[in-house]
Amino acid sequence: MPEQTFININTQQWLEVEHFPGTQILPLAEPVAEGYIHRLRMLPGTVIPIHFHPCDEYVYVLDGTIETGGRECKKGTFWFTPAKTKNGPHKAITSVELLTIRLGAMGTFEEC
Repeated sequence: MPEQTFININTQQWLEVEHFPGTQILPLAEPVAEGYIHRLRMLPGTVIPIHFHPCDEYVYVLDGTIETGGRECKKGTFWFTPAKTKNGPHKAITSVELLTIRLGAMGTFEEC
């Protein structure tokens, strides 16, 4: 019989995201093949440029303020981006922490 899995995020290591200085990621789970549930931290002024994913993506702002697609999103904001849809740019207005659920592979990241 399968068992529940528990992760103490306070003891997990945040990983630097090489392509985007000022960002760190904390992997939590892989809900589907190549899918991802993770926390993402961004320092103020950090920008992730416009890009596309081949799958649906869900994002919840845990803390701080981020601008995405020309809209300011504060703590408590949730957004959904369908597969193959313009995503971003994401600009951290303050230090920001996000919870992201991506239902498939990252795909090729394309700056626009």
